Amino acid sequence: MVSVRGWLQFDDGQLAQIKEIVEADDPERTYSGGWAFPARQYNGVRFAFYGGYIRAVSLDWFEERLRQIAQIPASYKDDEYDDRPRGLFLASHDVDGMSEWRVHNGGLEIGLPDGDYRYLDA
Repeated sequence: MVSVRGWLQFDDGQLAQIKEIVEADDPERTYSGGWAFPARQYNGVRFAFYGGYIRAVSLDWFEERLRQIAQIPASYKDDEYDDRPRGLFLASHDVDGMSEWRVHNGGLEIGLPDGDYRYLDA
């Protein structure tokens, strides 16, 4: 099993597109039920959170969803600031250990954690 937890940050104009991607999966057949969207958001920034245990063979499903979300364009063009969805997820694999998944700049980067997050797996 892989423990996955993290968050996304995006703007109000991207909320519907993210929900559409997330809700396209059947929660009875996938792990899409782990997504949470707070009912009340603040200051024009929107957040979505994910937490759940995923079978290692299903991790590709989650990766694909994050790649789809990362490619959602910014609602408003800004030459100085990249306003596409961004976020951070930690995936803790029983065998392979922890990896850090960064959503930013229209893509997903998976690598070793920059920080010491091992306390989360205690």
